[in-house]
This record gives sequence, structure tokens and C-alpha cells, in this order.
Amino acid sequence: MEDSWATLGVDLHLETNGDATRSGVRKGLTDALREAVRGGRLAPGTRLPSSRSLAVDLGIARNTVADAYADLVAEGWLTARQGSGTRVAERDVPRPVEPAPRRRAAAGPTYDLKPGTPDLASFPRAAWLKAARRAMSAAPNDALGYGDPRGRIELRTALADYLARARGVHTDPDRIVVCAGFAQGLRLLGGVLWARGLREMAVESYGLDVHWNLLKRAGLRTRPLPFDELGTSTTELGSRARPRARAKSGAGAGAGAGAGSGSGSGSAKVALLTPAHQFPMGDPLHPDRRAAAVDWARREGGLILEDDYDGEFRYDRQPVGALQGLDPDRVVYLGTASKSLAPGLRLGWMVLPAPIAAEVIEAKGGAEWGCGALDQLTLAEFITSGAYDRHVRGVRLRYRRRRDQLVAALAARAPEVRATGIAAGLHAVLELPPGTEKSVVQAASWQRLGVQGLSAFRHPAARVPGRDALVVGYGTPPDHAWAGALDALCRVLP
Repeated sequence: MEDSWATLGVDLHLETNGDATRSGVRKGLTDALREAVRGGRLAPGTRLPSSRSLAVDLGIARNTVADAYADLVAEGWLTARQGSGTRVAERDVPRPVEPAPRRRAAAGPTYDLKPGTPDLASFPRAAWLKAARRAMSAAPNDALGYGDPRGRIELRTALADYLARARGVHTDPDRIVVCAGFAQGLRLLGGVLWARGLREMAVESYGLDVHWNLLKRAGLRTRPLPFDELGTSTTELGSRARPRARAKSGAGAGAGAGAGSGSGSGSAKVALLTPAHQFPMGDPLHPDRRAAAVDWARREGGLILEDDYDGEFRYDRQPVGALQGLDPDRVVYLGTASKSLAPGLRLGWMVLPAPIAAEVIEAKGGAEWGCGALDQLTLAEFITSGAYDRHVRGVRLRYRRRRDQLVAALAARAPEVRATGIAAGLHAVLELPPGTEKSVVQAASWQRLGVQGLSAFRHPAARVPGRDALVVGYGTPPDHAWAGALDALCRVLP
């Protein structure tokens, strides 16, 4: 029998080999203490607890501990002096042979300016805990069950009110599906659209490869839309489409029913856009192109997936309302708490047109849950109590100050570098002299500064002129590291 106790600041493993007699326990304790000293877990000079204290800790007789101490004193492992107690003897203890050191992995960046993450140190821990306590106190027992695949009704109700007020989204709680962040929502939608017969989706020329790869795994090709000085060109959404297929009757007809038509034809009846704040270029979709996208969806029976990833952060202009408000039957609105709170919460939401909503709910209910009910209840309380609005106002001011400091530092130390896309969001695009992007990114890595070049966000099939630029996430560093990150950035810029 082997028992283990955490005592003396180390684990003592008492091996009695089935002998529970006093002599067996004594031998087991003696061996355990000897091994702790031999292995260096009990350092020379360490004072051991009194025999009474250790006996109480281990649940054995005091005399057993005293005898074990006496055995080890006799062997020279311990010393016992009047007034000094029992200590580990000062002696050379053979050290185990250390294996050859492994090659260490490369250390992470000292300063991280990669976009996509907010300042995690600004997460409102105290306010979140208060909301969690209130939510738990008021939660019904069934909140701890499997529940509704759409998500908790408390959160869906709070989101419907907030999105209408803050983003101009038209919806009701029944058409909202809570998901584990944008990625799960896109994965669910990709699977549903593939099942409808869709094989190709239009995307922006600049975006995130992780999203394109999610769609690829769902069986969908991605076709990049043209990009020019006005941003993404939505006027060419239907340029490769065949004549519109006749809508089927029944449950699949109506809004979004044509999303799968033209299977295998090369047409793209669905488009993934970031209309309020193009990622990463940073500009809103031009009003004429917003209208053109919605007209295309109506005319072709298409569907627009609207990624509103940082809709709360606007600085120098009025907020750009959600595209979904122009036609709730042709636009799927996707939002997330990843930028406003923290990506680790894994909380996002989809606002779905009625016909596709039932299919997404069925897909999510079958295999894709992923959202803890307690976090959902907490976020609902956080929103309805006003804590969410207060938090967003506070961090918006903080991020605006950082944006202003970035622009001022560039003007003073790198006047040839122009920051664009800075009226909103948590990142900026820094335009570089032609042919310098690769060398600047390399110089940044030598300085242990995490940055990404614009080329990392360009779709492989995009037919747009190459541009040299950095995409800098000024929201990522914590406050104490911002000044150092800004200084390191200016040192590597041409």
C-alpha cells in the first residue's frame, strides 16, 4: 500500500507493502524521509516539524515518527540538538544526473501588436463577478440543464434590445442563435449552405485565412471580390452568376431560399462581408456599394453574412449601422464579445432570416452546443444592468487615446509612414514604402515585436495590386506595455 501526504512542503510517499503494523509504518516513513533528503526535496538545514505535529499530519502514532527520526539521525541524514529541533544534516547530497538540456522553443514577442485581440487586462473582472452572482441567484433550475440550442432566452432577449439600440439590427429573440464565437457561427452556416447546394461563396480580397479555411472545410470555395480605392466592390457580386434558378415551393422558398441555387456553376449566391469596418483595411463599405449588395441579394435570392466584429468602437465619425437593418430577410448578422470583452468567453451571436434559422438551429442542436449557460446568463445580466455599456464607453476612450498616441508618434518619428483605417476599431494600417514590408516585419521579429504585414491578410486568388503595409493592433498590449510597444514599433519603421 502506498499513501501520499503533502507535508513539509513536499509529498511524502509512504510505501508499507501491505504491512500496516507499527514497524511497517515506521520503515515506510523512514524510507520516505530518506528519499526526500537524498533527492534534494528536503534541503540541508531544513527544520522538520516536531514528532507530534508530523504524527497528527500523517495520522500515525507519535512514537512511530520519533523512532523514524532517530533512525535517520543515526544514519547521518538528520541532526537533533536541544533547542534546535530536528533538521536535515549539512552534507553533500549526490545530485541525480541531469539530462542534456533541450533546445528551448523561441520565446514569444516582448510586445504584441498583432490585430484581433483587445487589451485583456481591461476585462471588467469585478463587474463581471457581480453580474455572475446576480445571474446565479436569479437563475431557474432548468438553466443548468441542456436547454435550448438557440441559447438562453435571457441572453437572446437582452441581445435583441441591445442590437436594436446600438447597431440598428431588426430582430426578435426567436431569430437569435447564441454560438461559441464567430468561428462556430460561420462553421454552422457553412454546413447549412453546403447542404442547400452552395459550392462557392464571395469574400473580400482582404480578410482572415482562418475564415476562408473554415469555409473550405465545409466544402465551399471562396471567390475574392475586387478591391479598389472605395473598398470592396459589391457591384460585381453577380458577375459570374447564371440565370437565377426557379425557387422551390415549400419551406425552402422565400428569404434565403436561393442561396444554394447554381450549384457547381461558379456562381456565388452568398457573400461574407465586413461592411461597417472592413478587416483589415479599416474603411466602411461605401454607401452605394452597401445598397448594391442588398439589391443583389434581393434580385438573385442571395444571402449576405455580415461580420460586425467591432461595431462598438467608433471614434471620429458616427457609427455605421448594421447592413442587416436594410434587409433583415437577406442578411445574416454575426456579432461577438471577443473584441468588446474577451475572446476567451467564446460568446457570439447570429441574427438569422426566418427560413435559414430553423436549419441552423437544427444543425447546432444536433452536435454544436459549446456555449456555457452560466456565461450566457452572466452576459445577459451584464447587458441589462448597464454594465456592458459602461465598460464599452470606458475602453472606447482608452483605445482612442492609444490611437491618437500612435498617430502622434508616427508624425514625430516616422513621418513617411501614413496610418489609415483609424476612424474606428482596434487596429490601424500603416502604409510603407514599396518593397519594404518583408524587411520591416523581419526587423520587428528581431526586436521581439509581434506585427503582421498586410500581405498576410490577402486572399491567395485576389487580383488586387500588392501593397506594402503593416496591420498594427493598438488595442492588444496592456496599458503598462503600450509605451514600450509604441517605441519598439517606431524603431523598426523606415
